Amino acid sequence: MIHDFVRLSVPFVACAMLTFAMRPVSAEEPLVFISAFAGGDDAAIHAYRLDVKSGTLKLLHRTTDVEFPFFLAVSPDNKYLYSITTDNFGDEKPENVAAFALKGRTGEMTFLNQQSTQGTAACYLDIDATGKMVLCANYSTGSVISYPVQNEGSLGEAASFVQHAGTSVDPARQEGPHAHCFVVSPDNRHAYSADLGLDKILGYTIDTKTAKLTPNTQQFARTPAGAGPRHLTFHPTQPWLYVINEIANSVTMYDYDAETGNLIEQKTISTLPDDFTEASYCADLKITPNGKFLYGTNRGHDSIAMYEIGDDGQLTLIGIEPSLGAGPQNLAITSGGELLLCANMPGNNVVVFKIDAKTGKLEVVGEPTPMPSPSCIMIR
Repeated sequence: MIHDFVRLSVPFVACAMLTFAMRPVSAEEPLVFISAFAGGDDAAIHAYRLDVKSGTLKLLHRTTDVEFPFFLAVSPDNKYLYSITTDNFGDEKPENVAAFALKGRTGEMTFLNQQSTQGTAACYLDIDATGKMVLCANYSTGSVISYPVQNEGSLGEAASFVQHAGTSVDPARQEGPHAHCFVVSPDNRHAYSADLGLDKILGYTIDTKTAKLTPNTQQFARTPAGAGPRHLTFHPTQPWLYVINEIANSVTMYDYDAETGNLIEQKTISTLPDDFTEASYCADLKITPNGKFLYGTNRGHDSIAMYEIGDDGQLTLIGIEPSLGAGPQNLAITSGGELLLCANMPGNNVVVFKIDAKTGKLEVVGEPTPMPSPSCIMIR
């Protein structure tokens, strides 16, 4: 069935030196968009103003004419927001990707249009550095899709659709493909999808003029058998890629070759304490802008694993901090690396942590912010 992620064990419940497309850092207090994955009165995309010094979130606006918004993406110029949404939650019909125009920095937005995901349990969005191409992953049906962005920010009809195929070693979770993310590389040349059902990271070359996808020569890199890769992220300055594995509760590092798009597996490290034996499932990972620290979430253990990134890209565990809510689903880090925000989706709150610049350790700031089913955080 579509949307198994409503359970705690949620599968769904989101080379040479590189040239990176750096987004401008605003002197203003950042805007924070958080989706509430719910229907009816609780359904909304919340916009907050974040006081970086105090860690306080101030609600600016709730966009409520959207049902079950799950994952979000914001254009590089901060003019448009894209959201996975559906008015038929629990059905086996495809979701949609909705486009919105942002009204300055007020937190308000205007609906532009939407396009079908052509798959079910759509779970991830990303947008390329030019703002001309939006990518989406479909979990249940195991596919990826790309859309061109029109001049006014609306989405054109899909330019590419790729159906993944195969299985892996876990008959309960890996009976078929389950694309769980789709991420553009920092050099804006490639895009990678972590497929939980296949234990593969599938790579594509992107054409931002046409929004089309072409499989890389190395069509995929494997994760450890039964790992169940979920989300991935690139190091901000070095040619390294990190994947968090939902089923195995671990993070795997790869070397990234920008010329070929090839990934070379290096090392895998656990996200849980050695003595923890209960059920837990990883969800998201993020790296500080200076590239020194990586954080990953554990749903079940309900915690955030903290790592130092070495000069060779290898991870060293710093510690594991409680997330202060059930099922930490998504993370976001401020552009200056001062704060980490955590969305505890079944825990119905968002928690702000201060990042120690020297040690990478987290310290809770203030009280958790209540919110129904927060699923995705975007800081602009």
